Amino acid sequence: MNALLYEYTMPGGHHWSLRMRRGNLLRLTDVAGGANVGMLCYNPENLLERYNAPDTLKAQHTFRLGLGNCLYSDMGRSMASIIEDSHGWHDTVCGNLSKRQCREQYGHHSYQTHRNGWTLSGEESFLVELGKYGLGERDMAANVNFFSKVISDDNGKLHYDDSACQAGAQVTLRFDMDALVLLHSCPHPLNRASEYPRRRVQVQLLTGDPISDGDVCLNHRPENRRALENNRLYYQDARPSFLVDGGQHDSGK
Repeated sequence: MNALLYEYTMPGGHHWSLRMRRGNLLRLTDVAGGANVGMLCYNPENLLERYNAPDTLKAQHTFRLGLGNCLYSDMGRSMASIIEDSHGWHDTVCGNLSKRQCREQYGHHSYQTHRNGWTLSGEESFLVELGKYGLGERDMAANVNFFSKVISDDNGKLHYDDSACQAGAQVTLRFDMDALVLLHSCPHPLNRASEYPRRRVQVQLLTGDPISDGDVCLNHRPENRRALENNRLYYQDARPSFLVDGGQHDSGK
């Protein structure tokens, strides 16, 4: 039984950050459909360790994220695992809506003139949250865009599928490390809507269960076992090794 620790509904076009405790769950729900949730993760004990999109995709032989995928850090550990997913397609290659693109596509609606109706880009949102922790633009790595499906045409051009995300879609992350998590609910950079889409996202924090031998992420790829074993070494857990050879391996990436 997963106990609810906290619940918050993030309005569309807003940003938030929090520290997730290892083993707890973060559940995101697209309340009305068409949401995009940008996310960045950092190790709060060493802010130089952060979510690494290229390693995440390369290690798991995929272009998109979904059930069973781990979110790798640049030190070969799993920062979080996708243990539940009713949407099935989350982008991590397209980055953020920039300040310039936001102004060009949706117009300039400043806080001074529109108060809470201002239009904010994902880039600006992350910079605000990064600044709270002494981080800045150079620390803004490639992010995840939850609930955003991006497909490629025959010419290799990427397109945003605005029909993919239905109301009530959920994704649940188990955090395999303590993590500083930055979130925003700003539009995906490939969303071609002419009016700024404001889509609410429910954020729930829950207690999680220990990783079992049948865990969907542990068994999704052999590389995930190695990443979770690297976590075990980092925290010096007493539980048995995640590796089939009992830990007789090179603990590097």
